[in-house]
Amino acid sequence: MAVKQHSNAVDAAFYQPANTFFRAHRSLALTYDDVTLATLYSEILPRDTQLDTCLAEGLNLNIPVISADMDTVTESRMAIAMALNGGLGLIHYNMPEKQQLSELSRVKNHVHGLIQDPIRAAPEQLIGDVLDMMEKRKFAFSTFPVVDAEGRLAGLLSGHVVKQRYAKKTVAEALTPRNQVHTIKHKELGTNPIARADRFFTDHPGIHKLLVVDEEDRLRGLFTLTDVERITQERSAQFKPARDPRFRLICGAAVSATLNAFGDLDRERILSHVGALVERGVDVVAVSTAHGFSKGVGETVKMLRDAFPSLPIFAGNVTSAAGVDYLADCGANAIKVGQGPGSICTTRIVAGVGIPQLTALYVCSRAAQRKGVSLLADGGITKSGDIVKALTLAHAVICGGLFAGCPEAPGQMLEIGGKLYKQYRGMGSFAAMKAGSATRYGHSTNDKQKVAPEGVEALKEVSPSLDLVLTQLIGGIQSGMGYLGAANLGQLRSKARYTRVSTAGMREAAPHDVVEVKTGS
Repeated sequence: MAVKQHSNAVDAAFYQPANTFFRAHRSLALTYDDVTLATLYSEILPRDTQLDTCLAEGLNLNIPVISADMDTVTESRMAIAMALNGGLGLIHYNMPEKQQLSELSRVKNHVHGLIQDPIRAAPEQLIGDVLDMMEKRKFAFSTFPVVDAEGRLAGLLSGHVVKQRYAKKTVAEALTPRNQVHTIKHKELGTNPIARADRFFTDHPGIHKLLVVDEEDRLRGLFTLTDVERITQERSAQFKPARDPRFRLICGAAVSATLNAFGDLDRERILSHVGALVERGVDVVAVSTAHGFSKGVGETVKMLRDAFPSLPIFAGNVTSAAGVDYLADCGANAIKVGQGPGSICTTRIVAGVGIPQLTALYVCSRAAQRKGVSLLADGGITKSGDIVKALTLAHAVICGGLFAGCPEAPGQMLEIGGKLYKQYRGMGSFAAMKAGSATRYGHSTNDKQKVAPEGVEALKEVSPSLDLVLTQLIGGIQSGMGYLGAANLGQLRSKARYTRVSTAGMREAAPHDVVEVKTGS
């Protein structure tokens, strides 16, 4: 029988809801480590919590996590991994526009389970050559499609003939001929390729490979039974991949308020590029600058809203209610909050501006609630507990540093003192601005003496795959929700009760007075 929960006067005096707490601390700007959340009565187990969030009409995530539009964090590989885990990747714009379009296409054309460019063999090769290739490249498989010089399917080289005893035979002598190989036309895959492949394998017991060809019999891809079986388990997974109505992975792209040679907004260029992004299936565009409460950002958002009425638009960054009001009135669906909280951002030191993140989120959340827009907490996240605190005020978080060490991130890898590190830099760093992001901070790259860096170049120790990192973060978010008795993110926002933490309290919260032999991760 459910226990009726009554408020407690003592608790209410010390653990306060957002409006009471933040107004009581209005003369002091607070960030994540300054505050902790009070536990509440709960009938909710962490594993039963739901993390789905709606950021705009038609833009739904299964986990409230977005990878940052930074050139050492999100390109196609990261965006694919984020979407497969139920989140969203924002492809950065510190690259040529054609390259950004290409990165987007890689995500939208990615069919999980369809190996789009399978390793192939040629009829004239020797089996010994295939064995050497397998040894050199450490392949864990031994079956290969065989294609001729024009890319047309010639047959299938089965693993049972890829052996040393046949090393001197040609692939043409050992392959299974084309007329005995099971194939499917690419156009027959429909809107749910995995379901189509799954049905094929069910109808053909003992067949473990399905080749995909085009109308001219050129190889377009390969399904394997093991991959398809793994992917069909998505149906029972708690956090399913984030897909659009056509079953493609969702993906976002960042754009800037680009100026022309006369210092005016380059409307034609921006509209042309965003139009190309829309044609390729972009799910959201982020007008992303350091100072979102500005004329150029507002005009860009208005222009995009007029040209693409149904396109979800993120805009930012801001730290004030007035900034949220402004961007919402211009047509943004979700507002990015954060100026200076990132681990590689020095805006507050260089420019002397910016608000500690938790206070900024509270102030912005009041305006966002009135305007009916979503709020994105961008920056300052170092652990899962920070995400829980951010989600008491925001609809999703944007993370950079947490993902920069993952193999899916595009940063260069370095070895120092026997440890592996990946390059990580702020988009306001000199190197990033020199590469093209200066407009993000309102500078021109023509006169480099006038560029004022607002970020640093750094290294992140190489971390496990994004899948594992997200698994740990999600587990922490669910634990936090369980402690507050919140079944979903809406309940988390309504139930949260806050209190200040002293320096000693912060120390007490972490492992202390012990010799740690095994980390919490």
